[in-house]
Amino acid sequence: MPAILETRNLRKEFGGLVAVADVSLTIERGAMHSIIGPNGAGKTTFFNLLSGKYAPTQGTVFYNGNDITHVPFHQRAHLGIGRSFQITNIFPNLTVLENIRLAAQALSSVNFRFWRSVTAYPEFTRRALEVVELVGLRDAAHYPASVLPHGGKRKLELGILLAPNPEVLLLDEPTAGMASEQVPELIATIDTIRKEGGRTIVMVEHNMSVVMGISDRITVMNLGSLLAEGTPAEIAANETVQRVYLGELYGSADELVHK
Repeated sequence: MPAILETRNLRKEFGGLVAVADVSLTIERGAMHSIIGPNGAGKTTFFNLLSGKYAPTQGTVFYNGNDITHVPFHQRAHLGIGRSFQITNIFPNLTVLENIRLAAQALSSVNFRFWRSVTAYPEFTRRALEVVELVGLRDAAHYPASVLPHGGKRKLELGILLAPNPEVLLLDEPTAGMASEQVPELIATIDTIRKEGGRTIVMVEHNMSVVMGISDRITVMNLGSLLAEGTPAEIAANETVQRVYLGELYGSADELVHK
């Protein structure tokens, strides 16, 4: 499969601290690619480099074969890269449908005409209704976002990312703060989004049952560098990964990948 995202010798330094150390990584089109590693491994900094929130100290980022290293965050969204954060970002006093409709409009050619009636732009309402259905929030479409449970708010955040129909979703800890019983439904939603839309999803996630169950490829980072990359089975069998990360934190990784 051709690469949709690629980094070459990507590096980020904060003063004397090297947060990301010369990382070269290829992410295949249509893949579910997870990035794991212990705290301080550089995962979120690497995400910030992919999304354009941070400029690298050196190295290159490619999207669809084009150099986007110096393209800022907001412009990468227009190119087709959507990024979530560990803290949910929604408009609590707007309805679920309104949140998604605004997101659809925000990246369009009429993004600054918010004072006009919504009836003037039926295409955004249609898109919002499609996304509400896709993320499983149809029954809550006209509820204020503030009343959603935490799992519902995570789904809404996915909907906001999906509204402009991006090619790539960068998901930073999508299950953070969720009760364990809510996680399978959210992960099923993410998997549906990926399969139905042909999208590429890159995910940082600490829940190893989730990572091993949903990923096509897994990259392991440690101390800012790439430690290993492979399929879930390959990562589970990697003795170095077991020693540095999986075995210490989760016991037998082989049990996780065969759950």
